[in-house]
Amino acid sequence: MGPEYFQALVFSWFELYGRKSLPWQLPPEPYRVWLSEIMLQQTQVTTVIPYFERFIQHFPSVEALAKAPLDDVLHYWSGLGYYARARNLHKTAGIIANQYGGRFPQTLAELVELPGIGRSTAGAIASLSMGQSEAILDGNVKRVLCRFFAIQGWSGNSAILKRLWAISEQLTPKHKAGNYNQAMMDLGATVCKRSNPDCPQCPLKEDCLALKKNLVSELPTPKKRMSLPVKKRYWLVFKNAQAVLLNQRPPTGLWGGLWAFPEFETYDQLVEWCEKNDTDITGAKTIAEKRHTFSHYHLDYTPIVCSTPAVSSKVAEDNRSSWYEINSRVKIGLPKPVSELISQLTNES
Repeated sequence: MGPEYFQALVFSWFELYGRKSLPWQLPPEPYRVWLSEIMLQQTQVTTVIPYFERFIQHFPSVEALAKAPLDDVLHYWSGLGYYARARNLHKTAGIIANQYGGRFPQTLAELVELPGIGRSTAGAIASLSMGQSEAILDGNVKRVLCRFFAIQGWSGNSAILKRLWAISEQLTPKHKAGNYNQAMMDLGATVCKRSNPDCPQCPLKEDCLALKKNLVSELPTPKKRMSLPVKKRYWLVFKNAQAVLLNQRPPTGLWGGLWAFPEFETYDQLVEWCEKNDTDITGAKTIAEKRHTFSHYHLDYTPIVCSTPAVSSKVAEDNRSSWYEINSRVKIGLPKPVSELISQLTNES
């Protein structure tokens, strides 16, 4: 099957079944496409839509995003995870606003130089919002190509990735590349799904090598799964009827820039820290251990809850700490497990 015939099948399917009214498509401006592409990394469309709509309402332009405090950006990102994406969004918005006069760069080479924008995201911005003929290779497109060409081997392998990029570039049309790329993403998301693919409805089924070789369920080849390590932590939770005491985490690293409870590797470290800071935790309540799973490890954390009188002025007046009123309208970034624990404590009080 030649590229033109492949494209024709994909275009015909897209006309009938493609997604054409997603929030970021109305209209498909560079800012909206960029924001959606970053949000869609590691996250499903149905999850992203309400976050996108809330985010775009508060930051309607790249200039508005650039001017906003990082705390605000992290607040409206809270729950999506992978917070480096939000920090890079803020950095890139600043660069575009200050160095490009609020207009997105028009070349792939310039786009990939921006924080958080890789080759596929740059291709999506250029093709979907600028009408340029640029290839993409997101997870959905990888899956379609791996199955259609029966490409075996993990797609993160450099040789496999190079081959997939070459195929994607060869198949991307010179005209209407944006529609083609959207069609390929839609095809992977709605038909050539990771689980329970709907092969009878696929426009490429007649020539799909994975289907012919009965390899659909095996492709794309998954990355070899490793058992996730477990990290145990203790959270020190100071609370009163209206507020909890939070620390802002360092700007880089896990949950960078977000607000969380003071954290310790062992209970002894927690006790030692309290003694050093003249803080009495006698009578503190221990909440059952909870688990939050990241892509690379499990975090098992045990909250130790203390009433307000236990807090010394040395702790309360630390410039990294702040009392956060539970019903406050102040927007700060909270990791999901921190937000959930605050809600639990509120319901119990």
